[in-house]
Amino acid sequence: MRVPFLVIGGGLSGLAAAIRVARFNPNVLLLEKHSRLGGLNSYFYRNKTLYETGLHAITNYAGPKDKRAPLNRLLRQLKLRRSELTFCEQHQSEVVFRGCTSLKFSNDFDLFQTEISNKFPQASEKFQRLLDFLREFDPFILTPFNSAKKFLLNCLEDPLLVDMILCPLMYYGSSHENDMDLSQFAIMFQAIYQEGMFRPRGTIKDFLDFLVAHYFLLGGNLRKSCGVERIIHHKNKAIGVVLVSGEVIECDHLLSTIGRDETMSLLGKEPNTPSADCQRLGFVETIYQVPEKTAAHLPRDKTIIFYNDADQFSYKNPDDYVDFSSGVICFPGNFKGLEPKDLREIRSTHLANFNQWKALSLDTEQYKIQKKAISHRSSQCLEKLIGSFTSNIIYENSFTPVTIERYTSKIEGAIYGNPTKTKDGDLGFTNLFLAGTDQGFLGIIGSMLSGVSIVNQHILPKL
Repeated sequence: MRVPFLVIGGGLSGLAAAIRVARFNPNVLLLEKHSRLGGLNSYFYRNKTLYETGLHAITNYAGPKDKRAPLNRLLRQLKLRRSELTFCEQHQSEVVFRGCTSLKFSNDFDLFQTEISNKFPQASEKFQRLLDFLREFDPFILTPFNSAKKFLLNCLEDPLLVDMILCPLMYYGSSHENDMDLSQFAIMFQAIYQEGMFRPRGTIKDFLDFLVAHYFLLGGNLRKSCGVERIIHHKNKAIGVVLVSGEVIECDHLLSTIGRDETMSLLGKEPNTPSADCQRLGFVETIYQVPEKTAAHLPRDKTIIFYNDADQFSYKNPDDYVDFSSGVICFPGNFKGLEPKDLREIRSTHLANFNQWKALSLDTEQYKIQKKAISHRSSQCLEKLIGSFTSNIIYENSFTPVTIERYTSKIEGAIYGNPTKTKDGDLGFTNLFLAGTDQGFLGIIGSMLSGVSIVNQHILPKL
């Protein structure tokens, strides 16, 4: 079999790339290893109930008239009508540090600016200078890693304010311990603080189904449960792929969205060994559900809470299974326009140690016991901030980095991938390129724009 265009990976980046190509040539084939699309943003069923994975909120909200905004540029690139989707904005979110005043933010950037002016008045003018810098800064120029934390400390001269600003950005997109690249900081600062967060009115399945239907309408082809065993290549050109089934598919152009080292492995090349100060980061996430009738005291006006309960905010690979000193609390139902349900859902996210969980997973019973223990410990941490709910839990489920590795094939279950990004998507081949998390665009909109941008830069000019 031969196809002109082949895309490996049916996550949102791969879907967006395939749709973009199909607009100009329908002879594109998208391959997904698993039985469901979505990658890190997918879903599963328990007791006939759908649960989402990955999707807390989508960043980069913009109104329909803001034509230059990433969200609207993405829709235009994919030829999607905004009127076909219903977007629900966040109410407001919050950064809460122990012993400190919180910082609130919403899709109105004025709120965040006012919070900083009121609670960090000594840094108010410096923060305005930071905004001036970001207005002129181009985060898409190819540059080596530049420490955002060091830059912010020099700019704002307030370590607490720097940590509070960085906390949501790190949890929503940093693959570096206790830091992030300045370019990625600029992108995420705009995405979260200046634009804000939202979600589709339906489930992630509805969103994926919508994208797939559009892709099929353009003439694209899709194969699920279709793993790639290796990429066939000669010198600096990709010839095609060999599937796990043994089938060979040849192609003229190949785009991989599964990660840099994951792709290099398919090429028969050794992945880069991370240094001790450049480790992949894993997370554990827990879903709790309580009856709505017992949840009247839980917050309704907050969508996401980013918290730190330690003297010093730490964003690194923990020594133990989980680091409970900081984390994310999300209320997936707390978006404008969403109808209340019979069950209220609460989600927690914490940094986790992949190696600890991997070793424990060899003992199935002990693995389950530890998952139950961390679920209980996490709920206790949450109750300090949102009120009691543990006694009313009717469903809970935790995902560890091992779970994420198993169902997404991400090395070490690291949702933000390799700390070293391949910003231009260049893997050293004339017709094989990289898109997705390891290309450097983060978040759902960023991931999809990654697929689109690499197609625009490397594939469409050759049509």
